[in-house]
Amino acid sequence: MSATARQPTDCRYGYRPNTADRGARRLNATGIPARLPARRGSAGELGIYNFYTEWPIIGCVEFRLLGPIEVIAESGPVPLGGTKPRTLLAALLLENGHVVPTARLIDVIWPDDPPDTAKAAIQTYVKTLRQALARHGAADVILTRAPGYLAQVPEDALDAARCHDLVTRARAAATPQEAADLLDAALALWRGPALAGLEATRLAGEAIRLEELRLTATEERMAAGLALGHHGRLASELAALVGRHPANERLRGQYMTALYRLGRQSDALATFREGRQVLVDELGLDPGPELAALYHAILRGDPLLQGPPSDHGPRMTAPAQLPPPPADFTGRLAETTALTGALVTGTVQVVAGRGGSGKSALAAHVAHRIAAAFPDGQLHAELRGMSETPADPGEVLGLFLKALGADPVPADPTERAELYRRLLTGRRVLVLLDDAADERQVRPLLPGGDCGVLITSRNRLGGLSGVSRTDLDVLDADEALELLERIVGAERVTAEEPVAREIAELCGRLPLALRIAGARLATRQRWPLRLLAGRLADERRRLDELAIADLEVRAGFELSYRALDPGARRALRRLGHLGATEFAAWIVAWLTGEPAAEAEDTVERLVDAQLVDFARVDDLGTPRYRVHDLVRIYGRERAEAEEPAEDLAAAVGRVLGGWLALADQVTADAPSDEIGPAPVTTGAEISPGLAAQVLAAPHDWFDFEQPALVVGLERAAALGLHELVCRFASARLGPSFLGVNRFASRERITQAALAAARRAGDPHGVATMLAELGRLRYDQDRFAEGRQVLDEALSAFRDLGDTRGQAVALAALGVICRETGRLAEALHFLDGATALLGDDPAVHYPQRVAASVRLERGDFPEAWAGLESCLRGYRAAGSRRGEGLTLRTMSLYHRATGAYDQAIEAAEAARDIFTRLGDPLMEAYSIRARAKAEIRLGRIDVALPALEEGLSLCQAMGDRWGLGVTLRTLGELHLASGQLDDADACLTASLQLWDELDVLLWRARTERDLARLHEARGDHEAAELALDRALKIFRDQGAREYGELKRG
Repeated sequence: MSATARQPTDCRYGYRPNTADRGARRLNATGIPARLPARRGSAGELGIYNFYTEWPIIGCVEFRLLGPIEVIAESGPVPLGGTKPRTLLAALLLENGHVVPTARLIDVIWPDDPPDTAKAAIQTYVKTLRQALARHGAADVILTRAPGYLAQVPEDALDAARCHDLVTRARAAATPQEAADLLDAALALWRGPALAGLEATRLAGEAIRLEELRLTATEERMAAGLALGHHGRLASELAALVGRHPANERLRGQYMTALYRLGRQSDALATFREGRQVLVDELGLDPGPELAALYHAILRGDPLLQGPPSDHGPRMTAPAQLPPPPADFTGRLAETTALTGALVTGTVQVVAGRGGSGKSALAAHVAHRIAAAFPDGQLHAELRGMSETPADPGEVLGLFLKALGADPVPADPTERAELYRRLLTGRRVLVLLDDAADERQVRPLLPGGDCGVLITSRNRLGGLSGVSRTDLDVLDADEALELLERIVGAERVTAEEPVAREIAELCGRLPLALRIAGARLATRQRWPLRLLAGRLADERRRLDELAIADLEVRAGFELSYRALDPGARRALRRLGHLGATEFAAWIVAWLTGEPAAEAEDTVERLVDAQLVDFARVDDLGTPRYRVHDLVRIYGRERAEAEEPAEDLAAAVGRVLGGWLALADQVTADAPSDEIGPAPVTTGAEISPGLAAQVLAAPHDWFDFEQPALVVGLERAAALGLHELVCRFASARLGPSFLGVNRFASRERITQAALAAARRAGDPHGVATMLAELGRLRYDQDRFAEGRQVLDEALSAFRDLGDTRGQAVALAALGVICRETGRLAEALHFLDGATALLGDDPAVHYPQRVAASVRLERGDFPEAWAGLESCLRGYRAAGSRRGEGLTLRTMSLYHRATGAYDQAIEAAEAARDIFTRLGDPLMEAYSIRARAKAEIRLGRIDVALPALEEGLSLCQAMGDRWGLGVTLRTLGELHLASGQLDDADACLTASLQLWDELDVLLWRARTERDLARLHEARGDHEAAELALDRALKIFRDQGAREYGELKRG
C-alpha cells in the first residue's frame, strides 16, 4: 500500500478531526500527543491514539493485551464473547505474525482435559471472533494457516508491541525529557495486569514476560525522572515500588538516590540495609556491586550523587484527615494491592459496590497503607451520597481549602475549585471521597496532577473519564471465615468450623452481614454457632436476624432501593419474587412486560446501583447477571409488601410462558421421537433474535438457563400455576433440556409439578406428572420404581378415559420391560400403545421400540419392516432424533444378521445425527453399535478407541446401563484379541452392574461371554455353569440367543 493510499484514513493517530479545534492536535518533540487519553471521547478529542506513522490502525481498531483482553473500535469495545474466545485471541496476538497450531490453542484453552469437540470449538470461536472484527473493518486479522491460525495485526494496533517499541525508543532518546515522555506513553498503555481476566495457565509465562516489560519501563522512567531532578515527586512512588519489588536492586538504588538528594541520608542507608537483608533471606545473596557502590557513595557524601536541583518546592499545610483504620479488616488482598499500586502514581480510583460490601473499610485500609506516599497530606470527606441530604461539593471544597491553609476561602464555588486545584498543583495529596452520589458531586473535588483520589460509591460513576474502577464483590469463603474469627474469636469458630462456614454462606459473604452476625455471637457468648445458623436458615427471617444496634443489612439495601426509578424498583422486586439468582435480561422483560431493549436498560441501571452484578458473558454471547442472595430476599420482601399477589403471579406466569414457548419452538424445529404433549399457545412474546439463538444451540441455551428455570418453575408451582408447570415438565425436549441425564433438575421440576397438581386437585395433572416421574426413573436406571409409578399413571389415565395418556404410560412400561429383558411383556405394552395412537405421528415411538424387541427375540422380518416404517415416518415428520435412534437399531439388526459393513454405515449415520443434536448419550450408544460390528470383522484396533470414547461419555453422563453394555462389549473385544485378564475385568464389572440394575437379559449375555472366557482359560466346568445360567435366562425371556446357542 502506498503512502498516498494511506492518507485518507484519519484513524492513524486514532484522531477524528474537528476543524474548529485544529490546535488540539499538537504533538510534543517526541511525536507523542501532549496529553495521553485512555480512550476515544467526543469529536475533536484524542482517543485510540497511535504513536506511529508507518501503518494505520486496522479499520480504527486497537488490540489490547496490557490489562483485560480488549479490542477497541471507534464505536467502543468490540464484543468478543466469553472467556474461551478471548483466550484464543490472546494466544494468537501473543504470537502475532506467526502461525499458532490448533493443538497449541486446544492446550491453552483446555490444559487438563480437552473435550472431544475441542477442534470444532476452536473453529467456532475463530468464526465468532472474525464476525465480530469484520463489523469494524478488521475481517482479515485472523487467518487460517496450516496447521492452525495466524493473527496479522500491524504493530501500531497492538498495545504490547507499541509498549515494547516505546521502551526501545526511550533507551535511544537524546535527552532525559524525551525518554521520560516516551516511557510515560508506554506506561499509559497499561490498564491492569497483563492478560487480566483469563484463566489460562498456559499463558502465564507470557503474562510474566509482559509484566517484566512493564517493570523495565518503570525502572527506566524512574531513571529519567531522577536525571531531570524529580527526586522530590518520585520518592514516594519509589517507596511503593520497592515495597512491591523488595529484591529489585535497581529500584532500591533509585529510591536510595532520591532519599539522599532530599537530605535523608540515614533513610537512604537504612533502605540499603533492609534490601541487603531481603536479598540474604530470600535469595542467599549479597547486594550487587552497583548497589554496594551506591551505598558507599552515600556513606561518604559523594557530591556526584546530588544530581540536578530538586523540583520539590515549598510545603503548604499538610492535613491529616483520614478516618481511623478498621480494626478487624481482613481479606481483599488483590484489591488492596491493585489500589495501593495505582494510587501512589497519582491516579483516580473508584471503588464501587452494593451497600454492606465493605467499600469504606477497604478505602480506609488502603488510605492508611499509602499515607506516607503522600507527604503533602490527606483529605477526607463523607459525601453522604445515599442520604436525603448529600454533601454539597462547594461546601466540601471550603472545608478542604481551610484544611490546606487557604485564607481567605472564596465564596464562589467555581473560584473555590480553581484555588483548590492551584494549591494542589505539583503536590502529593491523597483525597478520600467516601459514599459519592454521582459524577456531578465528585467532579469539582478532583484535583488532578500528582494527587491520588480514592472514591467509594454504590454507583459505578461511569460518567467520570480517566478513572479506574474496582467493583467490590463479596469475600471469598476463607476471607469470610477469617472475618468471623476476628469478631467472634478463633476458638469458637474453630470448634464449629463447618457451621461457621454455613453462617458465612447464609450471610452471602457480605462483609456487613458477617460483621452483624459476628457481633451477635460476640455479645452472646453462650450461643452455639449452630443456633444462629438455624435462625438465618429461614429466608423469611434472615434480614431480621441480620441487625444489631445501628447496623442493619436491610437499611443499607433500602437506601439503594429508594434511589432507583420506579421501573428499576419493579424489576428488582419481581426478580426477588421469582427467586432466580442468575438471569439474562429477557427474564426481566417477561417479568415487567417491558420491551427487550428497555429491559436491558433497566438491568444496567440495577448494575450501576450495585443491586445486580454482571456475572459473565456465556458462550452464546449473552450477558448474564447475578442477584446476591440477601438482595434477592430484600426484593421479595418489597414485592410482597408493595404489589398485589395476582400481579406477582402474572409476572411469574409470563416468564414460564416464555420458557414454554421457546421449548415448543425447539420441539417444533427438532421434533422429539417420544410421545409428548401437543403445543399450546402461551401468548408469550419471543423476540426473533432470542428465538434464533435458542434454535441455533438449544442444548447450550437451556444449559445456561437451567438454574433460573428450575427455581422459576418451583416458584410457579408454589403460586398455583400448576397447569403451566405440568405442561413444561412433560415437554420432551430430548438433549435440549430434560435429556442428557440432568437428573437433579428434572427431579425438582417433576416433584414440584406433581405436588402442585395434587394441591390443585387436578387428576389429569397428577397422572401426567406420574408418567413423567416414571420416565425419569427409567432414565435413572431405577427400573422397579419406574414401573411402579407408571402402573399408577396408567390406572389414572384409564380412569380419566385419556387414550393418549395411556399410550404414554404403556410405551414407557414397554421400554422398561425391554431394558430389563422381559420381552414378551414389553411387546404387550408397546403394541397396546401403538393401537391407542392409531395414525398419530407419535405412533412411531412405540413401533420403533417394538421393532427393537422383535430384533431381540429373533423375529427379523417383522423387526426390519417395523424399522423401515419408522424411518420413513420420522423423516417425513422431520424428527432427526427419531431418525438417529432408528438408524442405530438398524445397525444392530445388520450386525445380528451378519451384514457388518451395513451395520457400520448405519451406526455412523446415527452418530452423525446425535453429534449434530448435541446428544452425547446416544452418540455413545452409536459408537458402541459400530464397535460391535468392527469386532465381528476383526478390526480390534478400530473398535478399541471407539469403545473407550463411548465408555468415557457414559461415565460422564452417569449412565449405568450404558456403562454395563459398553463394558460388556469391551470384554468381547479383549476376549477376541486374547487379552483374557482385561476381558475378565470388563465382563465382571458389567455383570455387577446388571445385578444392581436387575437386568436379566444382559446378565445372560454377559454370562455367555464369561463362559467363552472360562473355556479359553481351560476351565471347562466354570464355562458350563456360566452357559447354563445364560441359557435359562434366554429361554425364560424368549430371547433369540436361546435358539442360536441351541443350534450352535
